[in-house]
Amino acid sequence: MAPKKRPETQKTSEIVLRPRNKRSRSPRELEPEAKKLCAKGSGPSRRGDSDCLWAGLAGPQILPPCRSIVRTLHQHKLGRASWPSVQQGLQQSFLHTLDSYRILQKAAPFDRRATSLAWHPTHPSTVAVGSKGGDIMLWNFGIKDKPTFIKGIGAGGSITGLKFNPLNTNQFYAASMEGTTRLQDFKGNILRVFASSDTINIWFCSLDVSASSRMVVTGDNVGNVILLNMDGKELWNLRMHKKKVTHVALNPCCDWFLATASVDQTVKIWDLRQVRGKASFLYSLPHRHPVNAACFSPDGARLLTTDQKSEIRIYSASQWDCPLGLIPHPHRHFQHLTPIKAAWHPRYNLIVVGRYPDPNFKSCTPYEMRTIDVFDGNSGKMMCQLYDPESSGISSLNEFNHMGDTLASAMGYHILIWSQEEARTRK
Repeated sequence: MAPKKRPETQKTSEIVLRPRNKRSRSPRELEPEAKKLCAKGSGPSRRGDSDCLWAGLAGPQILPPCRSIVRTLHQHKLGRASWPSVQQGLQQSFLHTLDSYRILQKAAPFDRRATSLAWHPTHPSTVAVGSKGGDIMLWNFGIKDKPTFIKGIGAGGSITGLKFNPLNTNQFYAASMEGTTRLQDFKGNILRVFASSDTINIWFCSLDVSASSRMVVTGDNVGNVILLNMDGKELWNLRMHKKKVTHVALNPCCDWFLATASVDQTVKIWDLRQVRGKASFLYSLPHRHPVNAACFSPDGARLLTTDQKSEIRIYSASQWDCPLGLIPHPHRHFQHLTPIKAAWHPRYNLIVVGRYPDPNFKSCTPYEMRTIDVFDGNSGKMMCQLYDPESSGISSLNEFNHMGDTLASAMGYHILIWSQEEARTRK
C-alpha cells in the first residue's frame, strides 16, 4: 500500500509572465496570460444562456472609478448620502481590491479530494477542511507551524458537512458518509454522536448549527432531516424529500427558519415551530435539475441556490416562492467531483462560485478557463474572475472568511488561500 501523504503547506512563488508577439501564438499558448481575470472589459455576453430575469446580464463588468469612501461616509454623516449608497461604495471599493488578489498559500494534505471547508468564526486565518477519506485538517496559514491533522477511515469516510462549534471553537460538528453526525475536538476525540444510521446504506450529507437556539440539523441520503438540540436530544426525524438532502441551512437571523435542498430538484423552506410532517413546508421551490446547495445571505433576507448543471438562483424574503433572479453559469456535476456550491460574501451582496466550462453552454468559448467567478447579488452581473495558471483545476468550494478579506478554495486535492498581493509582501 502506498504511504499516506503527510500534511504539507507551501508558499506559492510569484509567476512572472513575459508575453511574446500574440499574433504568432495559439489560444492555448495565450492561456497563462490570464492569471487573473478582473473587471478589465465587458467580456462575452451570457444573456442567452437561460431565461434570466435580469436584463442585460453579461460578462465581467467595467467598474467605475472608486470614489473616496471617507468622503462618502462624511456625506452620510451630513445627511447627504443614504446608507445604501455607503454600502455600495464599500462594495465597489472591495471589488477594486480583488484586482490584486493572488494565491497566498497552498496545501495538499489529503490523499483524496477535499469535500468540505469551514472558516473559524473568530480567527480570520484559520480554516478547517474535510476530505473524501474522512481526514480533517485545521490550518492556521498565518503561522509556520504544521496544521492539525485528524486521520479518517479512508474509503467511505467522506466528510460531507463541517461546522465549528459556536459555543466552543476548539470543537467541530461533522456529518459523514461513515453514517454519523458527531461533535469532535481537534485532538480526534468524539465527544457526542448526534445521529447514527447503523447501516452502510444510509449516510449523512449535510449539517448546520445554530448557537442562539442551540439546534443541530442534519440530512441524509434518502431524504430524512433530523433536528436535535445541542444536548443530543432528537426533536424530530422526518422524511422531508424524496431523495438525498444535499444541503440544510438555518437562517442566521431567524433560526427557526430552515432551508433544505435535494437531488429531487426542490428546495423547501420550513418553519421549525410548525413542522408536523413532510407536507408542512412553507414553500417548495422547484428547480430544473438536482440542487447542490441552498444558503441564506448573512442578513437572512435572501436565499442562494446552486443546481447541478447551469443555474444559480436568488430568492428574496419578499416572495420566497418566486426567484428574484436567475444567473446562467456552467458548473455541471459528475460523480468524482466535489459538488460545486455558490456562496455569499459575508459583508457585501456578492456571490462567489467556481466555473466548470461546458462545451454545451451557449456562451462557451474555446479554451475557456476554470475560473472563480464573483457576481453582484443585486444585478446578477459578473464583476470579477480569479484565475491562476499554476492552479487551473475546478474550484468546487469557495468561501470568504468572516472578515471578508481572504478566500479559501477547495480544488481537488488542494486547498488554496487567496488574498491581496500586498498581504504576500507582508508575510
